[in-house]
Amino acid sequence: MSRKRVVITGFGCISPLGNDIQSTWKAALAGESGVGLITLFEATDHQTRIAAEVKGFDPTQSIGKRLARRTDRFTQFALEAAAQAIENSGLSIDDANRDRIGVIIGSGIGGVSTLVNASWKFLDRGPKQVSPHMIPMMLPDSAPGHIAIAHGLQGPNMTVVTACASSANAIGEATEMIRRGAADAILAGGAEAAIVPVALAGFNSMKAISTRNDAPTKASRPFELERDGFIMGEGAACLVLESYDIAHARGADILAEVLGYSATSDAFHMTAPAANGAGAETCMRNALANAGLAPENVDYINAHGTSTKLNDVSETQAIKATFGEHAYHLAVSSTKSMTGHLLGAAGAMESIFCVLALQNNVIPPTINYQTPDPECDLDYVPNEAHQQKLTYVMTNSFGFAGHNACLIFGKV
Repeated sequence: MSRKRVVITGFGCISPLGNDIQSTWKAALAGESGVGLITLFEATDHQTRIAAEVKGFDPTQSIGKRLARRTDRFTQFALEAAAQAIENSGLSIDDANRDRIGVIIGSGIGGVSTLVNASWKFLDRGPKQVSPHMIPMMLPDSAPGHIAIAHGLQGPNMTVVTACASSANAIGEATEMIRRGAADAILAGGAEAAIVPVALAGFNSMKAISTRNDAPTKASRPFELERDGFIMGEGAACLVLESYDIAHARGADILAEVLGYSATSDAFHMTAPAANGAGAETCMRNALANAGLAPENVDYINAHGTSTKLNDVSETQAIKATFGEHAYHLAVSSTKSMTGHLLGAAGAMESIFCVLALQNNVIPPTINYQTPDPECDLDYVPNEAHQQKLTYVMTNSFGFAGHNACLIFGKV
């Protein structure tokens, strides 16, 4: 029995580059950076004082003051991205189909700012001062729960938590659900708002993030020799996935097709990638097999590309092992050079970049690429967007604990 085809019919986002798809994509093609000095809290005492924050977002304008008070920042982002995606898709929700429409949102950390603020209040003023809304606000599954409530969606509803692979896994698992007939449509994506003092300090202690405080816009530089760590980012991205037959029947504007998905584990280390990118290689190979494609069919990879010493070399090795000689004919860019690392929301944001690249036949660049790293020797689309006919594109997401996720999209 042939599997159901799954297509993308809408998307929405809140990112460090803009608070909708149009502004985010325009900034990415222009090679703009969303990184700046941290404004969400006083970061003077921190080793790193820069991040890629969402700017000018007022949740009260989209969800009202009451709900804004009862939701964490990451859920507010998710609600806005989902609302944009539904509107963009033209999806009509009613009593006839609401139980066939689901929500799967990935988040690596969830409502950490709620937990931090409640902890300070508890320590300062005692247990009676902790809000009754604290627990539901901090839970990662509050994002899909609120989206379902807002739009009356009664299909499958869950959160995927696989660190920085979370939202890529959310899209992949949503695809599998639709393929097997468990749902007709699913809002899939990710949300993260973890730029808080303790998280920043924790990543600093791991020596995982950049300390290029004097030049924030130059700090995220994937695959470049002088890279010194990733940049914390925040935001949300949501895609409407639908069964092709149903989307086609309702006359939906089909943006792309989800062709391949794979998830693997390094089973190696909690924070370091497996030697030579072995787990990532297996993931990419499996995704190609799932899509029924040969390596040479892929035109572009939106890389995980975090701007850390280990990850960028490991991913380069994995790409070369997977694609062989074709690796040197691939375009490989990292949009994290502009958005920073959206952690659990990164895979969904980068999936949207892949779909936009397919639609427009243009590849967003890897900015801040000045000095090549001899160990990273592929075409990273340095500094300027590149016009190229695209048919099949791939995106990689790799998370702490060895989680690997790979997605392949194609034109319809």
